[in-house]
Amino acid sequence: MNRREVIQKFLLGGTVMVVVPSVLTSCSKDETDDPGNNNPPPPGSDIVLDLTLPANSALNTAGNSKIVNNIIIINTGTGFVALSSICTHQGCTVAFNPGAGQLQCPCHGSVYSTSGSVINGPAPLPLQSYPVSVTDNVLTVSL
Repeated sequence: MNRREVIQKFLLGGTVMVVVPSVLTSCSKDETDDPGNNNPPPPGSDIVLDLTLPANSALNTAGNSKIVNNIIIINTGTGFVALSSICTHQGCTVAFNPGAGQLQCPCHGSVYSTSGSVINGPAPLPLQSYPVSVTDNVLTVSL
């Protein structure tokens, strides 16, 4: 084996060591996809938001949304919905697209309706839905 063959084999081996692991894990969830902890909130621990506070006032406008404790709360214009913000495919955080009226996963392209049902996979299951009530400018999501 001459020097040229040794260098070629070394470079090929190095390339394989770098490329193969990234290809094998390209569809797995990692922390760069979603830095959140992806744990759903415990049952019975309601989310309560005062809609008069500046931090929550955006929810008073149709099409706006806010994520609290891995729950995305959306003002649909006809009311509020609360869904898990964790994609059922690989656990990335979904975002609401008000123009389309849908929730989209930025990692692998799953699309959900505002009822949580899957419109486009690869997500295998719908997003969990939570009851929402509003009384005197206080929004409550029952978990």
